[in-house]
Amino acid sequence: MEENLPKTGKYALNYGLILGGISVVFGLMLFSLDMHYQGGAMVFVVSMLLTLAFILIGMFQFKKANGGFISVGQALKIGVGVSLVGGIIGIIFNQILVGVIDPDFMTKATEYQKAMLLESGLTIEQIEANIEMTKPFQTPTMQILFGLLYSIIMGFILSLIPALLIKKQETI
Repeated sequence: MEENLPKTGKYALNYGLILGGISVVFGLMLFSLDMHYQGGAMVFVVSMLLTLAFILIGMFQFKKANGGFISVGQALKIGVGVSLVGGIIGIIFNQILVGVIDPDFMTKATEYQKAMLLESGLTIEQIEANIEMTKPFQTPTMQILFGLLYSIIMGFILSLIPALLIKKQETI
């Protein structure tokens, strides 16, 4: 009789959906504080910690359901999957935020970036050149493409070490 083995996709989807939901709540919190266009180190760190936490939870839950066994490949599938599903939800939320909730988002972000560059000692001409160079990457298509690529790469990076540490192969 064949055992009902757990599927990595189920764990990636479930924990990715939870990560995406929490990311949306975090984004709304930043919006309510008028900090959604600033970014910064703390926002990055919180986002990475949330992603890592749900990757680890997904891996450990899969391992538990799989009789204590998980391969590096299975752990990586779960990690990248969680990050990708969470990233897709985050990208959709970001497009809604920029297009509907706060249509002035790009203007605010550009003005904030100009102020930061001015504080760093750049001239007005250098700042304008910098802003012009980044404009092609601010289109919705580019934001979506870079968001997906970022989710996959960060999911892989955040999953690799835990995958190597928690792997436990079944001996036949």
